[in-house]
Amino acid sequence: MATLVHTLSSHSKDVNCCAFSASLLATCSGDKSVRLWNSQTFEELSFSPLLGHSYYVHWCTFSSFGTKLASCSTDGKVIVWDTTSGETLVVFEHENKPIVRVCAFSPDSQFLVSGGADNMLCLWDLSKKTCIRKMVGHDNVIMACAFTPNGAHVISGSTSGDLRIWDALHGQGKCLYYDPDCHDLAISGLAISPTFASANPAMREALGLRTYFMLATCGDNLVRLWDLDTAPVCSTKLRCDLTGHSATVQSVAFSADGHLLASGAVDKLVILWNPISAEMMYTLEGHSRYVTSVSFSPDNLYLASGSHHKVYVWRLGFQQPVLPSSENTPPQGSPAVGDASSPEKETNPTLAHNVISEWTVDAVCEWLSSIGLEEYCDGFRDNQIDGEELQNLTSDTLSRDLGVKALGHRQKILRGVQAVREKGFFSGSQGPVPDDQVPDEYLCPISREIMKDPVIAADGYTYERSAIESWLRGSRNTSPMTNAPLSHTNLTPNRSLKMIIARIYDL
Repeated sequence: MATLVHTLSSHSKDVNCCAFSASLLATCSGDKSVRLWNSQTFEELSFSPLLGHSYYVHWCTFSSFGTKLASCSTDGKVIVWDTTSGETLVVFEHENKPIVRVCAFSPDSQFLVSGGADNMLCLWDLSKKTCIRKMVGHDNVIMACAFTPNGAHVISGSTSGDLRIWDALHGQGKCLYYDPDCHDLAISGLAISPTFASANPAMREALGLRTYFMLATCGDNLVRLWDLDTAPVCSTKLRCDLTGHSATVQSVAFSADGHLLASGAVDKLVILWNPISAEMMYTLEGHSRYVTSVSFSPDNLYLASGSHHKVYVWRLGFQQPVLPSSENTPPQGSPAVGDASSPEKETNPTLAHNVISEWTVDAVCEWLSSIGLEEYCDGFRDNQIDGEELQNLTSDTLSRDLGVKALGHRQKILRGVQAVREKGFFSGSQGPVPDDQVPDEYLCPISREIMKDPVIAADGYTYERSAIESWLRGSRNTSPMTNAPLSHTNLTPNRSLKMIIARIYDL
């Protein structure tokens, strides 16, 4: 069982990662900040937020003893922080300053590995404050990496769906093992059990020469569990697929005792699994948007899940006393489908809950009725069209999937959605649209802020002029989105987009 006990909502942009140490919880966001929280009281530390990145922060992770925190960003930097003072200990940069998507400490905290849009892993020596090895082989952006529990190898995955195993100790830069089809699409996350097989000291003697671990990877709509062998040779063998999510799985994490595995996905769910029996245990509902990150506390009392600009902290276990919640009515963890002990669902908020992306299916149907199209409510309910999905509908999907055959009705729905989005609220409220409700095409891919002067670069992407000019001034003649060289540095004003943004947001 899991109960929501805290909601942390200090970030102003999407939370991309959350991570526990023995005494702290770290969160990072598109608002360029890293925040630190006391993991007992969940109060923010006096020297938080940590402000050192100039762009979107993608990842944060603690060293083994929790004295250091590493974060990485679109600005091409990996910053290592002192968690007792918030001071910067060292700043690492990949050679061409690409977007750095992920980083991980070695178990002994002597090394740090980072990977990103240059398709390369860099191994950093923290005492020497230098890169001691570059691991080259991936053909696409590296999204996930981790050290094995014995620190001897690094495992990494990319947006091509491939998995690679690397030597972390002996100076070899080429990968030792390559699985090109670990996932059909991208690998978005991976984790290694801290207690299974060779990670368990009690089992090492019985295993003889074999060294293997349990590896979890995610991507597509599923989580995969693998036997990961590193001795006498490196290899992977698929144990099973964990199916239960209905959209891309963004993150996976093992509990400290290895008895639980958590996954978070674009379907707004967190699922808790038993990794040994490969069974779904609970689904945690309550996030209004896709779940980007999950992390267990080392004492197994808490699970943190990041989504939108919020972090939910869940209390695990039936016997645990429940801490006061910062929300009036916290959603509860739901047992897996078919469990008779499933609690009753909360009453769904309707249009009174007026931010469109947080409309429930019932709220969408109420809105359809208010514009005289209640005849389509059954189809919207059957297809679970909530506020988030409503904003993604097109004329084709309305006709093909939802049975709205009349062109006039389709246009009425699409015009109505646009009118609500332009106001930002239902029932005529005149407040501006919150940044976290802004369509992605209006946000600069570098700064993640609403564009005031959008320009098109040679890679075909649109950026805020000041952001892309700053990028180019940093001697980076590559695309911030693809890392491919730019054929030229000319910037073309995107006047049509500028007019749309100015009209909607009064800029």
